Amino acid sequence: MNLVPETCESNDAIVEIGATEAVQQHYSRHVVAAKPVSQRKLDFEHSRPRWLRECMAEATGVFYYVFPGIAAIASFTLNTTSEEGQALGVPVFGSLFQIGWGFAIGIAFAIITCAPTSGGHFNPAITICFAIWQGFPWKKVPHYIFSQIFGAFVAGLLMVGMYWPEIQRFKAESIASGRGLVYNGGPASILCTFPNANQTNLGYLFLTEFFVDSFIGIVIWANLDPANPFVSPTSAPFAIGLAYGVMVWGFADIAISTNLARDLGTRIVAAIFFGGESFTYLNYSWIAILVNVPATIFATGYYEFLMRDSLSTIGKGHAVHEGGEEGLMRHITNTGQIETGAANALRNNQSSSDEYNLGKRE
Repeated sequence: MNLVPETCESNDAIVEIGATEAVQQHYSRHVVAAKPVSQRKLDFEHSRPRWLRECMAEATGVFYYVFPGIAAIASFTLNTTSEEGQALGVPVFGSLFQIGWGFAIGIAFAIITCAPTSGGHFNPAITICFAIWQGFPWKKVPHYIFSQIFGAFVAGLLMVGMYWPEIQRFKAESIASGRGLVYNGGPASILCTFPNANQTNLGYLFLTEFFVDSFIGIVIWANLDPANPFVSPTSAPFAIGLAYGVMVWGFADIAISTNLARDLGTRIVAAIFFGGESFTYLNYSWIAILVNVPATIFATGYYEFLMRDSLSTIGKGHAVHEGGEEGLMRHITNTGQIETGAANALRNNQSSSDEYNLGKRE
């Protein structure tokens, strides 16, 4: 009998305190309060070497990026070659579209999960570019690169273990057909990139890899530019991941790698299980492993020299002039930024007045 009055009182209370506060009170009643952080936990976290945390974050991030991508490749390749897939004439599970999304979302998850700890490089070329352009310590570069390659290696091992029965069947079928184990679409290609049998011109393969890696490099550098008004910290992981996905959709059918660590780490696994031809097939492996570095340096250099606006970065509070406020004012005075800004303001005011007067006359 008292339901109505109680409901009315509850509704009145919600109106009085506001919807937001009511929702907050609701959740506070149903969510367990956070456990207080103990001094023991703080001491343990403080005792961990910084370099170890960074290495683990880089290795874990590359794992998060590589594992879903090569798992999508395994699903596509193994099910296409299965009896069911051959009977249907189409892939049972997967496509290049699925593979692109596997890498794209994997990269986004890697950045979200591990970038707060290590900075989220996940690519030796990006680490080198940070050292060249952004002051990243060169002494950290070797253990970052080793961790990235190790993360891809672990991802390859785990994927092989999870798909082992299917891979073994595919190996037997591939050997019986006389095709071997290392070729595009073969067992080894689940792990790393191989060109098509008719792609014997290494120059074309080089240019394809260079363009794809440069495209991705510019997108990454633009997303990391604090002066870029179109990218927020919450959208950057998905924008970067989508850049990888777009390149997979466009060029995976003609052999691309996109990342030294992703290719070398999994290529070592391929060599373990499918033979040393994984490194010698059509003399291609050096392109997949090494071209990413000069291409990314070129891309980030292109952005730094032709597109970077450091004054805007300083103006938004994301950087400071090496000479402090005096150095900044000296630069503005020497380059005429103040006079130019005033002239632009006057022109804008004049144009606004003209438009206003024109409107009045009409």
